[in-house]
Amino acid sequence: MGSLRWFTAGESHGPGLTVIVEGLPAGVPLSEAYIRAQLARRQRGYGRGGRMKIETDYAHIRGGVRHGRTLGSPVALWIENRDHATGSGPDKRPWTETMAVEALEPDAEPPTRVTRVRPGHADLAAALKYGYGDVRNSLERASARESAARVAAGAVARSLAEQAGARFYSHVVRIADVASEEADFADIDWQALEDSPVRCADPDAAARMVAAIDAAKRDGDSVGGVVEARVTGVPFGLGSHVHWDRKLSGRIAQALLSMNAFKGVEIGDGFRGAARRGSQMHDVVLPQDAWPSGEAPTRPWRRASNHAGGIEGGTSNGEDIVVRVAVKPIATLAHPLPSADLASGERVQAHYERSDVCVVPAAGVIVEALLALVLADALLEKHGGDSLAEVQRNLAAFRARIGPLDERPADG
Repeated sequence: MGSLRWFTAGESHGPGLTVIVEGLPAGVPLSEAYIRAQLARRQRGYGRGGRMKIETDYAHIRGGVRHGRTLGSPVALWIENRDHATGSGPDKRPWTETMAVEALEPDAEPPTRVTRVRPGHADLAAALKYGYGDVRNSLERASARESAARVAAGAVARSLAEQAGARFYSHVVRIADVASEEADFADIDWQALEDSPVRCADPDAAARMVAAIDAAKRDGDSVGGVVEARVTGVPFGLGSHVHWDRKLSGRIAQALLSMNAFKGVEIGDGFRGAARRGSQMHDVVLPQDAWPSGEAPTRPWRRASNHAGGIEGGTSNGEDIVVRVAVKPIATLAHPLPSADLASGERVQAHYERSDVCVVPAAGVIVEALLALVLADALLEKHGGDSLAEVQRNLAAFRARIGPLDERPADG
């Protein structure tokens, strides 16, 4: 695999989230303001819960950066959970007590245990696997709050990927049973989309999506949906057909499906293409005289379409990488489902903890972050160096030798 590794630590109502990104070359531009812009995008979106009114996510750079450039050492980030200090837990005690690191004093009253497991959440599986008697031990880490750390890590990787020409976009194509009209990527007003409460490019569908979220909220329920993400300017040759674990498609799918509530991934036309014939599905390679003007220096090979979503044989083919992700409805419901108690086994209503009604608008930002982490890793695997300048030189040399055989340099 590549040389970029990242880790997150922390719980939803603990003091905060820690992020370590290792393997970034020296010289990559990075600032707290750049990371903050991505974190702010994750916090927006219609259907979010009260937690987003408390938090103002800000990643403090604690190491690995000097004067706006990475040093080549691990980058360390810290995101404070403001709710840890200002909020109160379900049993009215501060989170500073409920989530305290130190052992309880012998005469201290322990926090109320959570034993009513939620269908669709990690509660029961995690409690049985790790031997927890209090589901809070798992629900704190299995919370979508951890996605803030992933977006921060993704922003670090995104800065490197952008230095190689990549650009990241996402939009919502479905919430509940409301689907948007198919939009031409080139026609989307991305600034207007960021201002949309549901990050949808179809204003009529957006209004109906808002209504679907409102209806679910009234019913004490939740809704999911589908987001599409696209990365332009992806270099040729990232990933590999040689080993199963180096295939770019597999790495993308694994990263995306590792995220809470992400239940399906489609690359390119994926499931939609399964009903077509091969002649309708595969992307014709264009001859040189069909190149768009001005693109020959960086894109010597082009396709007439992009049903494959920019990946063939586990390797990027120069076209945009396009993925769709299915996001299930949030498992925590204001009107809880029937369940069983972990302690007694008796029938109960599932536990309720303050939650969102819909996270689909924010999901696209998370998908962009995870794509950035995978692509930055694959970029370093193929063109790695100790500095950004070295990576860019390696990439430029590769691009110089991938044109038609008769046009390659003598040493190509």
